[in-house]
Amino acid sequence: MKVVALIPARFGATRFPAKLMADLYGKPLIARTYLSTVATGVFDQVVVVTDHEDIAQVIRLEGGEVFMSIREHESGSDRIAEAAATMDADVVVNVQGDEPFQDEKSLRQLVEVFKSPDVQVASLMTTILDGSQVQNPNTVKVVVDKNRFALYFSRSPIPYIRESPAQVSFFRHIGIYAYRKELLMAFTQWEKSGLERTEMLEQLRLLENGVRIKMVHTMHQAVAIDTPEDLEKAKAYFLLHFSHFI
Repeated sequence: MKVVALIPARFGATRFPAKLMADLYGKPLIARTYLSTVATGVFDQVVVVTDHEDIAQVIRLEGGEVFMSIREHESGSDRIAEAAATMDADVVVNVQGDEPFQDEKSLRQLVEVFKSPDVQVASLMTTILDGSQVQNPNTVKVVVDKNRFALYFSRSPIPYIRESPAQVSFFRHIGIYAYRKELLMAFTQWEKSGLERTEMLEQLRLLENGVRIKMVHTMHQAVAIDTPEDLEKAKAYFLLHFSHFI
């Protein structure tokens, strides 16, 4: 089973323009993401998929492989599908370009589930430890069945606690997806679904088309950078865990 990591890297960003070029202790953010993904040793190939020559040059300077996207895309999934169409791969993992600290154990567990022929798509989730995240619409929640296939994703608190106290765990969706290549190519051709448009969550397109998403639980708390404030938090995390790389 050939497993390829594709890292979509769009130069433009509404909340944090050119964030992938922001400095994270001597290297651009996208370089940190690329290097940490390679360092996991999980993938047969790691490719950065970008629309901008500055990002491409950063990755080439690290000795990395780049695919230059030639079309405009609405999402990272659409961007990696353009690259995947040209590649020999069985499983394609979409690694978010703004998450510079990739976790080997989580990614290995994510890939392992594809040993089952029943799994077409998989993703990661973690237990929410900070109660304020349950109410935060920027924290995407997921509920799963007994076999840990996703039942629904929402920006709202799910499940809703009708009567307190209730013993329930809330799970945060971590936006790293793994697809069998054929499913990725099909999914990105489907029309946006109603629930997807409502919640602005593209994974709901899969559920509405009857595709089950296997969820893998991890203790790794991914650090995603969406704002300048997030970058400062990432710098503190880097100093704590990776200061030997400075």
